[in-house]
Amino acid sequence: MIRHNLLPPDPLQAPPKFPGPFEDTLPYLALALLILAALLAPEFSAAHSKAKAASPAVAGPRLTSELSGGVAARDGGRLRLAMDLGNIVVHTQNSGRVDYSARLETDASQQDARQLLKGFNVYARETPDGVTLRAQTSSRRSSGRLWATLELNIPKEYSLEISTGGGNIETDDINGRVTLSTAGGSIKAGNIGGPARIQTDGGHITVKNVNGELVAATGGGHITAGSVGGSAFLRTSGGHIRVAMVEGMAHLETGGGNITLEHSGADLLAETAGGQIEVGEAAGLVRAKTGGGGIRVVRLSGPTELQTGGGSIYLTQVDGAVRASTGAGGITAWFVAPAKQPSTCELESSDGDIVVYLPRELPVTIDAQIQKGDEHRVIFDPAFPLKVRYDESSKGARVVRAEGSLNGGGELLRLRTVAGNIRVALSDANKQSQIYRQQMDQLQQQLQLQMRKLEQSQRPGTDSPEP
Repeated sequence: MIRHNLLPPDPLQAPPKFPGPFEDTLPYLALALLILAALLAPEFSAAHSKAKAASPAVAGPRLTSELSGGVAARDGGRLRLAMDLGNIVVHTQNSGRVDYSARLETDASQQDARQLLKGFNVYARETPDGVTLRAQTSSRRSSGRLWATLELNIPKEYSLEISTGGGNIETDDINGRVTLSTAGGSIKAGNIGGPARIQTDGGHITVKNVNGELVAATGGGHITAGSVGGSAFLRTSGGHIRVAMVEGMAHLETGGGNITLEHSGADLLAETAGGQIEVGEAAGLVRAKTGGGGIRVVRLSGPTELQTGGGSIYLTQVDGAVRASTGAGGITAWFVAPAKQPSTCELESSDGDIVVYLPRELPVTIDAQIQKGDEHRVIFDPAFPLKVRYDESSKGARVVRAEGSLNGGGELLRLRTVAGNIRVALSDANKQSQIYRQQMDQLQQQLQLQMRKLEQSQRPGTDSPEP
């Protein structure tokens, strides 16, 4: 727990010196202020005393109390816990019991401090399917503050349903189903053997591996997860989302942070109001949209739709139909050969360059166009026999068009830019493979680093709420 000592400025500290034309008048000004202070001293002292009485010091003597107990439990059961307010820490043990201990703390200067401690109770009972706990305070009318931390030891082969009215939740590895909810704190969970539902109104969510579906939502923190064996539905109002792998469908949404996903095993829907979107390997359909950040997909195999209002788009290995558009950035795409099946790819930029790398043996039909061709041009490798022509648009600008079929034609590649260049180049397989490995390593290291940083920030004494 972190305690803050608020220290007022030192009244004996020498005031700063103001050189200049008024330097000589400072002694007379200081004398006048002393006389004024002497005249107002009684009134000032009375007001100062009232302020001290109304605002006691933040750090002061504390009263503490502890409660403990336990209930018999069998493996495969479920713990249902509801807590009015406070932190919850869950550990696992091999004994067939659910043991709990509560540590309570309050400010000793409060008139009803002892009543606050006595008014907190923990009720535990065994049920047909597990154990039910209720941690609550009866001193609801009290104006004092009470800080509570409830620690539990449960069988590892157990499921959890935990909620608190305001505090952090932390759990060890749990082999069953998990539901965690807090009205205002961070949630940190270990490995989860079943599906998980995690929700907080305003803190970070960190979970290791989930062997099932993961549903997580926070009102403003980051969401960080390891491997998810099922589908993942993750939403934050303004933080980052970072996930190592989702085997099922992934729906990732943030109000303004970045989205990072290393492996997507099925369909992916990623949306952010203004951050970056980075995806490693995507096996299924991909739909990614950002209001103003860049988009990067290392390898894609399914139909893909990418849209950004003002960032660049970078695709390392394209092996499926792609529709990508950006309002004020460039687009770079590396295609692989042979393609799985003939399809249509559309790359469009309003104010940026489009660069496409094609294998020499790839059957493809190219349709490229630059709206403002007076200042921009199409550049292509001599290995690609494209025909270039110039047309006058209705607005008087010269439009540049380049068309051609390679290796007998095949996949339609439509390239469009308003005010940028278009370049079609011969790809280097070795360089493409090198870029692929570098970017996958970079994503993995980035996820591991962010996971460590978030874990460190949630250790006691660093991110704990003030007691």
